Amino acid sequence: MNIGLKKALTLIEEGKMEAALDELKQVSKTGDHDSKYSVAEIYYELGLVDLAKVIIEELLALYPDEGELYTFMAELLIDLDEEDEAIEMLLEIKEDDPVYVQGQLLLADLYQLQGLDEVAELKLLNAESKVPEEPIVLFGLGEFYLSRGDYQKSIPYYKKVLPFQDELDGTNIALRLAEAYSASGYFEEAITFYEDGINNDDATIDAHFGYGYTAFQIQNFSVAITQFEKVIDMDESYSSVYPYLGEAYEEEGRIHEAIQIFKKGIEIDEFNEALYVQGARVSLNNGYADEGEQYLRKVLAINPSNFEGAKMLASLLKKEESFEELQELINFLKDQGEEDPLFDWFLATAKHQLEDDSNVLDLYEQVSQQLAHDSDFMEEYGQVLLENGHKEKAKMVIKKAFELDPSKEHLDQLLLEFENEY
Repeated sequence: MNIGLKKALTLIEEGKMEAALDELKQVSKTGDHDSKYSVAEIYYELGLVDLAKVIIEELLALYPDEGELYTFMAELLIDLDEEDEAIEMLLEIKEDDPVYVQGQLLLADLYQLQGLDEVAELKLLNAESKVPEEPIVLFGLGEFYLSRGDYQKSIPYYKKVLPFQDELDGTNIALRLAEAYSASGYFEEAITFYEDGINNDDATIDAHFGYGYTAFQIQNFSVAITQFEKVIDMDESYSSVYPYLGEAYEEEGRIHEAIQIFKKGIEIDEFNEALYVQGARVSLNNGYADEGEQYLRKVLAINPSNFEGAKMLASLLKKEESFEELQELINFLKDQGEEDPLFDWFLATAKHQLEDDSNVLDLYEQVSQQLAHDSDFMEEYGQVLLENGHKEKAKMVIKKAFELDPSKEHLDQLLLEFENEY
């Protein structure tokens, strides 16, 4: 090694940066070409990209066919946010150059950054055709497909490089496979790779969440809870975890913990609509009607378009026979531009129960086609028709309600009464 380079490296280790830079500057002027290249590498490591670029430009003028110089220059240009110039450099590398494959990988990265996924894929596949067993190329293809959501395409590449994990800077390939399998809906396969990969202390918070989510999907709620709790331990502001953890607690019969975790999640993310809806559902299912109603009113204040919240609140008000409030709710939703046949049904119910019969039958008729598959609606519609003297049509509608749900024996009895009457 050049004496000046040795001295510069020693000075860097001692923290004497100014003196080291003086030595490097001298070598860049007087050293041989290999020494100058080494100076450029040191500049690059120190973040002095502009100084490294000057040296590589000089060497490129002397060695225009040296592919390694083009890849180095491309990396410098990328750091300088000059991606188009970097691409031009990489395109200069000849196909028989030893660094051609490296150049193709860099090109793929650059094209993907520019949103040119198809071109990036071609560069990666071209690299694979040159070195079909090279782990870094296979890994690059796996990463490319995973990043753009082609999960099933990524799986074969990750499986090929799994034995070479140590050659890939310790990248946890098992977790990559777990993510790809889970996102493809193959949860059982994903669990196996999560079990293999999650023991690594370097597992990210997203990996723990992915493991928990996958366990949740196959109803292994105890594992899901363990992983979701780990996520909160790592970062309690990870708001996506709270709806799943709350539901997992509920499935395990840990109702109080479920309710508490929904509350905590809302404190973390007060605009997370899923937390309000799930908190309401658990509360209502376990006898906490007031708390459930509060959750639902809050979610509709945040977003009147939250259909699940609106439906649950309307159903609650109907069950509690709070028909004035039900009518006010539906009118509010309609004022906000929300329209759905269910809302019209709820409004018709409220008007009927409040004996506001001005257009009740019209409301039922308007949604009778959309809700003709709903036995409860058809039964209620039939009863209203009957009350208003439309016996023939009522008989037809109630018969349909019974056909939709033959377990409603009282409707069978009512139909028999119709037959006897006529």
